Amino acid sequence: MAEITEAQFASETLERYAGCSVSDFQTNLLLTNFPRYVDYFAKTRDVKVIEGSMFKVAHAEKEGISILDFKIGSPAAALVVDLCSYLPIKTSVLLGMCGGLRRRYQVGDYLVPVASIRGEGTSDFYFPAEVPALANFLMQKAVTDVLELKKALYHIGITYTTNMRFWEFNEEFKTKLKVTKAQAIEMECATLFAASYKRKFTLGALLLISDLPLNSDGIKTKKSSESLYEKHMADHIENGIAILKHARMLQEKHVKGAYHRNIGMGEPKK
Repeated sequence: MAEITEAQFASETLERYAGCSVSDFQTNLLLTNFPRYVDYFAKTRDVKVIEGSMFKVAHAEKEGISILDFKIGSPAAALVVDLCSYLPIKTSVLLGMCGGLRRRYQVGDYLVPVASIRGEGTSDFYFPAEVPALANFLMQKAVTDVLELKKALYHIGITYTTNMRFWEFNEEFKTKLKVTKAQAIEMECATLFAASYKRKFTLGALLLISDLPLNSDGIKTKKSSESLYEKHMADHIENGIAILKHARMLQEKHVKGAYHRNIGMGEPKK
């Protein structure tokens, strides 16, 4: 049996998990935790939804964009970056949700994370504890450029990334969380930022504030979650698409923050 290379292993694993060929992936990628986002993207772009053993994906060749739902949590976030870093992807943005940790925040506001506190543990496999988890500068510039153009309400800050999903009633954890002065809490950003920095994978994030968990009446419920999808999902996705396209323009202008492998890679522009 011939020895398999790391790149071959990544490609075959991605094909199993996504249920499609790696050649189907476009050069711009939306990452999300929500299957509904993939359904919306596929319906509005008139493309099919594909499901593998782990991921749910759709590819819009006309726009040069793919979307991938990698499920929830830091291990899945690490895995998707490790696998997709072997593809010729030039821009990527996470369309995720977070709990807002400031009283002035409102559900439905956007949060643009510039960095994340590494409270999840998975990022330790990429870097020592003293290395910060930072979003890619070019991608976050693209995010804020698009939000400014659309006059969207957004906040900029640091998220706390945790691997503890059921923490809302843990007073010890909440005290620790408040001490960090983080603006939001979620479960993937620190891992995504650390892994993408290690892999030189151009990735940013646009988070939707889905709940205000430090308020007694602000915890996300089944009802409030449904309302969030109805009111904000479409705008979140369309903003993500606009961000990817704007980021490509910034790369072509050699704006600071682009990885060299994302400039002049040789394949046709999309």
